[in-house]
Amino acid sequence: MVQTLDFFTPIVDDPYTYGQIAAANSLSDVYAMGGLPVTAMNVVGVPLEHLSLEDVNQILRGGADKVAEAGCVLAGGHTVQNPEPLYGLSVTGLVHPDHLITNAGAAVGDLLVLTKPLGTGILSTATKRGIEIGDLADRSVRLMATLNTPGAGLGSAGLVKGGTDVTGFGMLGHLGALARESGVTALLHSGQIPAIDPRVLELIEEGCVPGGTRANLKAATTTSFAEDVPDSMRLLLADAQTSGGLLLAVPPANLDQVLTLLGEEGAPCAEVIGEMSEPGPNAIEVH
Repeated sequence: MVQTLDFFTPIVDDPYTYGQIAAANSLSDVYAMGGLPVTAMNVVGVPLEHLSLEDVNQILRGGADKVAEAGCVLAGGHTVQNPEPLYGLSVTGLVHPDHLITNAGAAVGDLLVLTKPLGTGILSTATKRGIEIGDLADRSVRLMATLNTPGAGLGSAGLVKGGTDVTGFGMLGHLGALARESGVTALLHSGQIPAIDPRVLELIEEGCVPGGTRANLKAATTTSFAEDVPDSMRLLLADAQTSGGLLLAVPPANLDQVLTLLGEEGAPCAEVIGEMSEPGPNAIEVH
């Protein structure tokens, strides 16, 4: 049995979409462990003077629809008054102990595979600032609402031992934890890092960067960058993601099977972005 709890304030204006994204984000932690979500419970904070009953219903409906999409049972929950909206889930899942994916399970030689492109934090900030980004707003929302269901299949097949999901601490934060806990150094190839769109890097160059992303980069004290890695790429790697993808440490012998499963399960991407090496002075080296 694996359990998780996650919730946050609205990242989009539409209450139904907010419910979907928050639920997908909560379910992701179970998928990242190779587990299959079984039951979920709502966690809700409501500012009664600012949020209508219909808005609350839409948030809960969005979450319930996403839980149903995961084949999980919504078993209830708890609601309290709060100065600002909060929504998420407590999720219980199942995974065989021998097939558990942990952030301490990576090994030297494993290849790093990412299942969602980066940049949702940058695009959310652009939307908040009123910057016209056209269809990128919808693409970002669809990515955040996409379930990380391939994690359950990878766990049950025993193809991956080490991994995590990429959320609020960005790629560097979560990969750094994976490398440190596994006793290895992660080598990232900056030219292979997928962004949602080239315009994400352009927005970064124009200064559209949330404070959390800058804080993540500042906190990445065990990451070294080659001199030719541009500042925009460094910030993309630190971008705080909401309901980001899975970051998997895959044994080379299993790579083809993993990529096939990710394709069959509809993962937004399946990019090899680096590998695990012998431990060195830094948790991450970016080239």
